[in-house]
Amino acid sequence: MAPVNDVVAWGESLDRLLECKAGRLVFEDFLRTEYSEENLLFWLACEDYKKITIETEMTVEAQRIYAEFVKVDAPRQINIDSVTREEISESVSQPGPNCFDRAQRLIYGLMENDCYPRFLKSEIYQALLEQQ
Repeated sequence: MAPVNDVVAWGESLDRLLECKAGRLVFEDFLRTEYSEENLLFWLACEDYKKITIETEMTVEAQRIYAEFVKVDAPRQINIDSVTREEISESVSQPGPNCFDRAQRLIYGLMENDCYPRFLKSEIYQALLEQQ
């Protein structure tokens, strides 16, 4: 069980929720009930991608992220505009460290304005608050 102060802090901002491992897991469980866990999984994949420093690893990981989340009909296709999708498509063969930044910002905004407020009202989160 997450410490009391963590669970309360998750209600302060999406950032506070995402910086806590337990928070991310609970949020992912919630998103799974809404069939939108791909948003969080994509965001986390982008965070890991930015830490890669070796060019060959960056290319392999960029192509994996593209195939899993970005390309049309990807198994966990994220909801981004066609311009952003096309930009990533063009850069994925020679990706830079910022290859997914725009899409990541869009998905963060979607989570912050849509999924996160629903999470705060969810039975999952309310039950955790009550246990404290």
